[in-house]
Amino acid sequence: MNKVYCCFPGGKHKALTMSYDDGKIQDRRLIDIFNRYGIRGTFHLNSGFFGDENRIAPEEVKTLYQGHEIACHTVTHPTIARCPMPETALEVLEDRRALEKLAGYPVRGLSYPNGSLSKEIEALLPACGIRYSRVVGSSDSFALPENPYRWQATCHHNHRLLELGEQFLSLYKKQYLYLMYVWGHSYEFDDKNNWDMMEDFCRMMGGQEDIWYCTNIELIDCMDNFSRLQFTTDNDLVYNPNGRDCYIAVNDGQPICIPAGQTVQL
Repeated sequence: MNKVYCCFPGGKHKALTMSYDDGKIQDRRLIDIFNRYGIRGTFHLNSGFFGDENRIAPEEVKTLYQGHEIACHTVTHPTIARCPMPETALEVLEDRRALEKLAGYPVRGLSYPNGSLSKEIEALLPACGIRYSRVVGSSDSFALPENPYRWQATCHHNHRLLELGEQFLSLYKKQYLYLMYVWGHSYEFDDKNNWDMMEDFCRMMGGQEDIWYCTNIELIDCMDNFSRLQFTTDNDLVYNPNGRDCYIAVNDGQPICIPAGQTVQL
């Protein structure tokens, strides 16, 4: 029987994604850094605060975040574990509705405002069209999320960022999939006067041939797509029912592309 491993797009075994909350005006400078080094990520916005002079204006959203993901952070950023469930549902759904009109695509991600969550909220989110949600804190690991509704990042950017980045670059065992996930708030770079740290990180991480640079939802979609691949018992044929190509490695060989909607002999 063939031994099959899933791969990230392009057959890569490492992925980097970023996640930033609140939609403050410092996102402009952060996105400029990301774009110069080919780094991609997700920006969680509160639609109820559009019009605040310290936040990105709604007419700027689509252009500024082009090439990145726009995701929810609730309309007004309440501590939702203390709110009635109908209020929480509306905070999420109305944020989705407003952001989708600006983004021009389904908004499917969330980060919990104030890090507030509960089992009941977690169970509610799929019915609200949310596919993942990020919690606060740092895992200090490069593992894929076991529960996408309690997705913890590798680190906040003020927590061992360059050290963990160097560790990530040194990973080489292709029998594993590795993910580095960085989160924070862009205004914190002004508060800490450490924009140079993020510039150094992106310069170090950008342009690596073995890293897939992705948004949060692209990582989740990639995992979902692989789970839908259909293999024969002997792993000698695979059918890809997805709308996107998938990549696998067979018997420790070179990655193979499984085109969308096709069956491939392995």
